This record gives sequence, C-alpha cells and structure tokens, in this order.
Amino acid sequence: MDRGLDEIVMRVTVVALAGGLLLVAAGAAGVTGSLALAVALVLVGLALYLVSERLGSAESGTGLDPRAVAADLWLGPFLAAAVVGVYLGASAGEVQALGGLLGLVGMLNYFLRPFYHLLYGLTRRVGSL
Repeated sequence: MDRGLDEIVMRVTVVALAGGLLLVAAGAAGVTGSLALAVALVLVGLALYLVSERLGSAESGTGLDPRAVAADLWLGPFLAAAVVGVYLGASAGEVQALGGLLGLVGMLNYFLRPFYHLLYGLTRRVGSL
C-alpha cells in the first residue's frame, strides 16, 4: 500500500504544481484575476483532459508511472480556476503570488510524504491490535 500512498501524494503534488505554474505564468504576463482568466483556465483544463484520455488508455508499467501521474495534470487548471474564482479582481502580482502559494502547497504535500507514511504505519499497527 506504500506505493499507492506515494502515487496519491505525487498526483496531488503534480496537480497543485500545474495549477500554481499556470497562475504564476498568467501573473507574469500581466493577466489580472478575472472571469476571463478563470474561463481560459477551464478551457486549458478541458484540452488537457482530452489529451489525458489518450494517455490514460495506454498500458501502464510498474511503480510510480509517469503516465498515470501526468494523466491527472488536467486537474491543475481547474484548481487554478477555482483559486481565481475566489480571488476575482486580484492584480497581476496577486495572481502570481497565488500561483506561488499554490505551488508551495504542492511542494509541502510532497515534503510531508515521510509524515504520511508514519501516520499510515501507525494507523495500520493500531488497527492490527
């Protein structure tokens, strides 16, 4: 089950990093937090979803499969659109900062993997008593 836990953590990390990267790029390009940005992010997410359908149907290997992780990449733009929806009217700098924070959350999730394994092991041990 440890491989499953690692895969879930990696997928969440990839989604948060993808959303953060899109917001940082939009903010650096001078785009403000508007409904148009949210719609554009949703359209990017839909396009990535269509690509991921082909990727997800490919045969997967063993271990942490990059294709399986990349298949969830389409969720990043939807997460970024949700963040923009909450912060409508944000300046370009604020959009960029929100992207940085979203990326930071993704990396924090990645760095907490050992803690997740510890919690998983403890719960498993307590459950077997």
